Amino acid sequence: MTLIKSISGIRGTIGGKSGDGLTPIDIVKFTAAYGSWVIERTRNKKIVLGRDARISGEMVNHLVIGTLQGLGIEVIDLGLSTTPTVEIAVPMEQAGGGIILTASHNPKQWNALKLLNEKGEFISDADGKEVLEMAESANFAFADVDGLGKVTANDSYLQKHIDSILALPLVDVEAIKNANFKVAIDCVNSTGGIFVPALLKALGVSTIYELYCTPNGQFPHNPEPLPENLTEISKLVKEKKADLGIVVDPDVDRLCFVNEDGSMFGEEYTLVAVADYILKNDLGNTVSNLSSTRALRDVTERAGSEYHAAAVGEVNVVNQMKSTNAIIGGEGNGGIIYPELHYGRDALVGIALFLSHLAKAKTSISMLKSTYPAYHISKNKITLTPEMDIDALLLKVQEKYAAEKCSTIDGLKIDFAKEWVHLRRSNTEPIIRIYSEAENEAVAENLANRIISDIKEILKIS
Repeated sequence: MTLIKSISGIRGTIGGKSGDGLTPIDIVKFTAAYGSWVIERTRNKKIVLGRDARISGEMVNHLVIGTLQGLGIEVIDLGLSTTPTVEIAVPMEQAGGGIILTASHNPKQWNALKLLNEKGEFISDADGKEVLEMAESANFAFADVDGLGKVTANDSYLQKHIDSILALPLVDVEAIKNANFKVAIDCVNSTGGIFVPALLKALGVSTIYELYCTPNGQFPHNPEPLPENLTEISKLVKEKKADLGIVVDPDVDRLCFVNEDGSMFGEEYTLVAVADYILKNDLGNTVSNLSSTRALRDVTERAGSEYHAAAVGEVNVVNQMKSTNAIIGGEGNGGIIYPELHYGRDALVGIALFLSHLAKAKTSISMLKSTYPAYHISKNKITLTPEMDIDALLLKVQEKYAAEKCSTIDGLKIDFAKEWVHLRRSNTEPIIRIYSEAENEAVAENLANRIISDIKEILKIS
């Protein structure tokens, strides 16, 4: 069993002993800490709650609602929802915060409490530490029987989210409708199965081939939208002769596309393509994290704008976007952050902007991809063991490559002339992620293997 307590919330596998897995006791403790933090910080006793469709969601939902009621907090329960929908609902409801019950791309045995501030954005590092400290102290003051919070079910935010997207100037419904796209979708049997078809229909897409759109939490494949997990939608796109395929993760904040020939557009290029469209219509800066493709920098500079890199993590990207007045940003895992709508990764707005772009380009999705700089990213990982000193390990790797340009704002990134490698501890899993990028797939793989060999040699010596 695994329980990971981080600044943005608590994530773990369901079951086991308290403190070892995400048990009812852990859920109540962290919910009570967060609810108490919201009251203390904002004096606002209203919290928005939503969840993805994973199997444990209903159980976790009941525990969270009961705990918040016990604190005297009014709960606006969106039920089956998406992470970006909850983010939008928090300020609309004038709430003090929000909780999304989702373990994002993790398999079905996982769940998590993702925590938002009153702006509908992920809480900061400092705020997260406060919540964790409150959870450990367990010094909570619960309401008496006359002060218990009420619960209001609200299913209106599916339409409110879609309406907000349709109102964006760069979302061209007429162009999308006239393109007469045939679209295949894979929503991994989570809430995307409700939200994505509804959005596509609102955008004027009449031909939709649905794959795994029943929100029952029975993930038919690993829910992370990586090429090796998307063989079935690849086949469906080719069989139906669809113009493209669309894939989202369980909580609909990651987005990737499948080309008309069944090949992958590449999740790294989701942000690149959407940014290209935005930059063709509006001059401004862009931001992605250190592990994202250089193609965004190239496209941004080609448009006469400035690119900035942030540490990995949505809150870090958002902070960098705010400080540089970026008009588009996100992460190379298919996360689109479009501040004209809200500061959060949103696959739904990404779909609308991408389809507008593709419709106006009047070309195939594979031809659109060919217009972008060609890079290849190799994604690898090393499983952590309790005795590993990660900081010392990274320092030794940095010393070995001292002649190159190194960044330590988030793990270790080494920039070579035409390629880079980024090593960092995962925020959500007990692993070190090793990402490398080059203009050639073989070069990227070889660079990653070289670094992995270096690490194994260091670990053997130490």
